[in-house]
Amino acid sequence: MKPIKYIQHIFLTLVVFSSFLSASEDFNITESKDWVILPYVFSSDSTGLAGGIGVIKQGLFQPQTTLTASIMGGATQDIIVNGQAEEANFSGYFFAFSDYKLPFTNRLFFSFLGFKSYYPSKTNYLDGSHTSSKDDVLTTSGNSNFFNTTFRYVLPLGEGLDNPERLYRLQDGFAQEREGYGGGAPFVTGTTSLGIKTFYQYDDYENWQDYEPWQSISSVPSWDTNGLRLFLTHDNTDFDLNPSRGYHFQAQYSKDFGEGDSLQSWDFLEFKYNHYFNLDTFSFTQQNVLALSLWTGYSFSWDNDKEISPGIDAHRPPPWEGARLGGYNRMRAYDNNRFSDKASFYATAEYRAVLDYNPLKKNSLIPVAVDWFQVVAFVEAGRVHDKYNLDLLTDMKYDVGLSLRAMAAQVPIRLDVAYGDEGTNFWVMIQQPFDF
Repeated sequence: MKPIKYIQHIFLTLVVFSSFLSASEDFNITESKDWVILPYVFSSDSTGLAGGIGVIKQGLFQPQTTLTASIMGGATQDIIVNGQAEEANFSGYFFAFSDYKLPFTNRLFFSFLGFKSYYPSKTNYLDGSHTSSKDDVLTTSGNSNFFNTTFRYVLPLGEGLDNPERLYRLQDGFAQEREGYGGGAPFVTGTTSLGIKTFYQYDDYENWQDYEPWQSISSVPSWDTNGLRLFLTHDNTDFDLNPSRGYHFQAQYSKDFGEGDSLQSWDFLEFKYNHYFNLDTFSFTQQNVLALSLWTGYSFSWDNDKEISPGIDAHRPPPWEGARLGGYNRMRAYDNNRFSDKASFYATAEYRAVLDYNPLKKNSLIPVAVDWFQVVAFVEAGRVHDKYNLDLLTDMKYDVGLSLRAMAAQVPIRLDVAYGDEGTNFWVMIQQPFDF
């Protein structure tokens, strides 16, 4: 088993990555909570030993909003930058505010999140083609900063007529009075949203001379990207944080226009479909669900026949955008953003069982409520390709895994262990993986 990568302490999951949930269009909360202040410690290959303090406030100004902020730092460690020995430490600053209903509107919600960070050792798979080697990786210190905003309009259709905020009454981690929901006619039942997102991310590479394609050039540019995303989301499930029946789909188009400091223009069109089947329970389970998901995408702009810099094709999305696989949501046995190309296809199945047994329920020693534990078995298949054709369905990568999940402070938290042909990876993250 190879070393654990990107695994983080559960407190970091609650504090930092909970913002990704709270900034999405599907977060819901039933009532305002007190301010939560959480110190945390974690360790990963990219940060070393690190810690910080985070603040969470649910229901700030409005019942459905969530504020998350955190500051973090790491221990000093020895690194190599272009052949020279140096010292560096991880640092990060995070702030997010989600689902604020704008004044004088009933259906328009605003969210934003930002993260400024410096990593002593981050990995980048610039050549992430299907046949690429896992050893062909750029490991470097450097900055990684992003800032995103979302404007989401809930259409006056189905559930969106009376509950655009998606406020549910929860009991023991389950949404109440939802027996008649989940499934039904698209755009007639369920909740439908239209929206626009702005995105900006800046990454630089301090240790670029150790990367073979860049050894012949005198300097390497940072990778800046900024642009817009347009999306349509339809959720026809009984409970978006942990669905037991129904379906959910989203279409999204992302475009970097090449303006400002952007390295180059690019685009990406993607589509996701999830379906959930409620199964009979066992004597030791409260809920059994078969969850299926399919995701596919294509970059029309990517030009494999032209390079703007050695190893960087013209008009391709950055490695963290576009048709990419690997990481905590898709192909979990592989490193983060391990594969990337013009086109992608991904499918997965999860068997989810919520247990009757819960040793932490109403435990006064736990700072947050833990409503249930869930055991999950999953299998994944996916591929990237330089063309969008039936070859996407051949010679695919596969992995299998197990997961232990919990509903903590009305947020699903998961520990995933996945095995594939490049080894084993562990991930600690929030939210069910299909929702990203």
